Amino acid sequence: MLVKQISIFLENKHGRLAKVTRILGDNNINIRALSIADTTDFGILRLIVNQPEKAKEILDENGFAASINEVIAIEAEDQPGGLAKALDILDSKGVSIEYMYAFVGNTASKCAMVIIRVENPEKAIQVLNDEDILISSACDIYRA
Repeated sequence: MLVKQISIFLENKHGRLAKVTRILGDNNINIRALSIADTTDFGILRLIVNQPEKAKEILDENGFAASINEVIAIEAEDQPGGLAKALDILDSKGVSIEYMYAFVGNTASKCAMVIIRVENPEKAIQVLNDEDILISSACDIYRA
């Protein structure tokens, strides 16, 4: 139920983001979702890609500081309050979210995919399963 996410430390310099995406594209790595948080000097680029291990290897070979960590992908109804339902459930059970970002996957499902990073993923998965919140598998996310 966990999805592998690539985190890349990037200097906040002209062209660095373009270079990452070009390298991945040239190596047939498809970016499914991304988030970037930056400061004046650097940024953290978080990616969900179709081949995370290969992506990390390629990024390492090209001099980028990349790591793989695990996140949870949930489906939230694409309507007002859809995300609040899942977040309220996690909050009520004491599960804190470190960060999150979303993307639209298969538009036929009328759901947004929400990537969440939590301190205790096993507890979060159990809470979400108990409350019938749909958790997407890594295979579903990588090929969505």
